Amino acid sequence: MAKLYIVPTPVGNLEDITLRAVRILRESDRIVAEDTRTSGNLLRHLGISKPMCSYHKFNEHGVAAQIVERILGGETIALVSDAGTPAISDPGYLLVRHAVEAGVDVETLPGPTAFVPALVNSGLPCDRFAFEGFLPQKKGRQSRLQQLAGEPRTLIFYESPHRTGKTLAQLAEVFGGDRRAAVCREISKKFEETARGTLSELAGRYADREPKGEIVLVVEGARESGRKPGPEHGGEE
Repeated sequence: MAKLYIVPTPVGNLEDITLRAVRILRESDRIVAEDTRTSGNLLRHLGISKPMCSYHKFNEHGVAAQIVERILGGETIALVSDAGTPAISDPGYLLVRHAVEAGVDVETLPGPTAFVPALVNSGLPCDRFAFEGFLPQKKGRQSRLQQLAGEPRTLIFYESPHRTGKTLAQLAEVFGGDRRAAVCREISKKFEETARGTLSELAGRYADREPKGEIVLVVEGARESGRKPGPEHGGEE
């Protein structure tokens, strides 16, 4: 039966793609990609040749309806983003919504996403967390940080390299400089690195040093009254 597959692709190492993802890409009638050039490189690496069309934030409203019509007409289509899981800070939500509203069968494969390995590698509590994605760049940024200052769960943000130092300084100012945090960059790539410390320490480290690559910031949640900072344990025993 024709359906829409949501297929995660590697955020770094191409070996991270799953066997099932490869099979679905081979069996699909068409592949919808955020950037056909980027995804085309991956498909060539995998030895897959399929018709492709682009689907990105500048055309998603118009293209989503066209894709749904193709599926209703009998095509099986796979949606991929440049890296990671579609719809997680990438285009995909609107297409899934249109598909669901049209009665199209949607199936999302588990697979790579940058924030999960960053969270686990940070050394901060993983049992409860809040994924914030990208903060507002200008309007609403300060108010959003103030809203999150009292959040007790571990917080996860995506950030661009050139704004990393400024964001860490803002987080230290609003949350308090003694909050533990981690700056994770180039997840699953050759130069993967995790820098750990307090927000003040990390803000100082990146004040005049712009990191390279994709950045994930993981920040300790607000401490409950009377609780001292230190390692925590959660999950199964």
